[in-house]
Order: sequence, then structure tokens, then C-alpha cells
Amino acid sequence: MELFIKTLVLCLALALTNGAPANPQDVAVDDAVLPDRCEGIEFDAITPDENGNTFFFRGSHLWKGFHGPAQLSNESFKELDDIHHIGHVDAAFRMHNVENPDDHDHIYFFLDDKVFSYFNHTLEDGYPKEIQEDFPGVPAHLDAAVECPKGECMADSVLFFKGHDMYIYDITTKTVKIKTWSHLPVCTSALRWMEQYYCFHGHNFTKFNPISGEVSNAYPKDARRYFMKCPNFGHGGKYVLNCSNVKIDAITTDDAGKSYLFAGRIYMRLDTHRDGLHAFQITRAWKNVTSGVDAVFSYADKIYLIKDDQVYIYKAAAQYILIEGYPKTLKEELGIEGKVDAAFVCPDDHTVHVIQGQIISDVDLTATPRVVTHALPMSLSDIDAALCSAEGIQMFKGSQYYHYESAMTLALSRIAPRPKSVTNAMMGCQE
Repeated sequence: MELFIKTLVLCLALALTNGAPANPQDVAVDDAVLPDRCEGIEFDAITPDENGNTFFFRGSHLWKGFHGPAQLSNESFKELDDIHHIGHVDAAFRMHNVENPDDHDHIYFFLDDKVFSYFNHTLEDGYPKEIQEDFPGVPAHLDAAVECPKGECMADSVLFFKGHDMYIYDITTKTVKIKTWSHLPVCTSALRWMEQYYCFHGHNFTKFNPISGEVSNAYPKDARRYFMKCPNFGHGGKYVLNCSNVKIDAITTDDAGKSYLFAGRIYMRLDTHRDGLHAFQITRAWKNVTSGVDAVFSYADKIYLIKDDQVYIYKAAAQYILIEGYPKTLKEELGIEGKVDAAFVCPDDHTVHVIQGQIISDVDLTATPRVVTHALPMSLSDIDAALCSAEGIQMFKGSQYYHYESAMTLALSRIAPRPKSVTNAMMGCQE
């Protein structure tokens, strides 16, 4: 109750970030200040919107993204104020329902026994509704909610949290299964981020498996080190590429369209430009690769990581599981020996092109055993990384790249094309 009263006071505060007077219609409260999430507060709800912006809610305030000051929630969602009696939310999630565009990417807020549906930050007609109207079988007074697409859950689902009980709502059948996960902390908010699931409690978070609820021994962790920028806190996610002096070790795009850039012991992942580029230690996803990579390529829903004379093959799924029996030597897997500078596979092709110095070798990935079918000299040398897409081939060398229309033009070209500079649009680097 004390927390609710404090939140109500903050909602009616005069103080804005520039110290200017508030709207005269607001009720004045002297010496009120914006909440600071770096003080270790507890969030009421966390959700991304349809544009990929992540919102952290606390009382009548929210934070947009992973850094920056708090603002009143009704600046982004105008009905979230005390005039409409929804000055805070109990839970929130972004709907994943690609088969139903009328619901897909909408944001749902929950308060007591009511649900509010927003799109483009606008409350939809007919809302609020009783929770049971939209989500039969889901209780009132929820603690948290998070979407769980098919492939990560058994079906397109929403996970609703209330105490230690989990209500798994199947979006298609509108049925609910209830599980009790007493080992998981009581979540005050939850977030799906880059195919991983996080339960927030206090200023900590715990990563969990959305199907089993399994939690590793490494949790809980302090949210200020991972999900916001706070003084004296930080992790590998602060790694930033500068376009003028960028140097990557490897790059690939998997079959789902996710791009991966590797630099030293860091990898950066870009799902869509709306979600932004995020950096992590390589061992976070690929636990067996501890000292960076030389080359990487994607093929048949798998990601091949090459380091020295070893090839690691991982399933390109949420958990990046190492295929049994790996790593294997380059000779065993691809029929080549020596240091690899770069490798790439073009869309809808079954040949991996391996670059070693000024030689590009072709290996048929459908063959058994795999052997080099062609090896030709190139006009370029000292290549850092290479990527093939529908637009052609990009050969990266420091902060520049060389564009070729196809693998054939790359192999037959005797004069290198004019280099171009890496841009923010390509890698999300700072210009």
C-alpha cells in the first residue's frame, strides 16, 4: 500500500525533467522527483511495442528503452492516468499472432480484472474489457505476462504469472493449462528478449525455460547490469562498433533472417532493425567457443563456427545447441586444411565458399564426404569476413567492403572493385 501511495504521488507530481511547471490541470505536489530505476526498484510490467521499443513500467511512470529518464506513462499511452483510473498496470505483453493481423503486435495491459488493447499507442475501440472476454480462464490481479511464439512454446501462447502459478494460454484454441513453478521467484514482470525469457523480481531477474520453468544456477542476476545503463554497472552489451574503424572477424545471416557479427570475444545479433543491434559475450550463446571465431556461415538451420582447425555446428534455434559429436576438424567436416579467413553460403545454395588468403575454395555441403570441388585465386587478400545475400557478396576488410554481384563474378574477377565504407545501416555501428 505504501508503494501504491508513493506511485500515486509521483503521478501527480509537478516536476518535469527540465524543472518547468506541470500542466495546470495536474495536482501539485512539492519536491516530487522522477523515479530512478538505477536505485534498484521493482517493475510492474515490461513489454516491447510494435516498433521494438521496450517499455519498463513502474506506477504511473515508464522508461522507454534501456537508458534515459522516466516519463509519465500517459505521455506514451494517454489512458494510463488517474483520470481514467488506470494509473498503473499489473502486467503487459506484446501479442505474437501472425495468423491474425488484427491482434498481432498489439500491446495488452492488465489491471485488476480488466484488459486494455493498444496499437500504435492508441487504445482500441471496445476496450477495456473483462479479462475473461479476451482470455478465458486467465485470472484477475495478475503479476506478469509474456508472449511465447510457437517453436519456443508448443503453440503460440501467452504465459500469465500469478504467484507461483503459470497460466499457459493457447492463442488459437483459447484454452489454458496451469503449472506451478514454486522454484521460480514470484515475478512482478516478465520479458521475452531475443528468444530468451526473463522473470523480474525486485531489482533482479531470473532467466527461465518457458516450457519447463527450468532455471540455471547462475541466477538471479542484477537487472542493472543487463537491461539498463546505470553508473558502476555494465556487461558486454555496452560494446559499440564505430563505423570508421570497425573490424569484424565473421558475419552471417541464418535462415530466419537473423544476422550475427563477431568481433573478438563479442558477438552482435540483429533480428530486425526495429529491435536494434545487441552485443554479448560469444560464450553466452555458444558456450564451447571461448576465444572468438575465424569464420562463420549458416546452412540448413545450422550455424557453423570455425576456429583454428575446429568446426562447431549449432542448431540455429533459441538455445543454440551444439550438434552431438562436434567439434570436428576442418579436414573431417569440410575437407580443407589451414587457417580460414572467411566463409559464406549464398541463399538457396548448397555450396560453402571458403576463403584462405587469396584462394577461394568451394565445398559441396550435400556431398559425403565433403571435399573441395573448385579452388581459384582471388584479386583480394587479407579478408576479415564475407556475407552473401540476395543483393550479392560483401567482402569485409577493416572498415571497408567490396561488393560482387555473385560468387562467379568474385571468382572470375581479376581486378578488385572500388571499396566502399561500412555504414550504420549495414552493421548498426556509430558513424
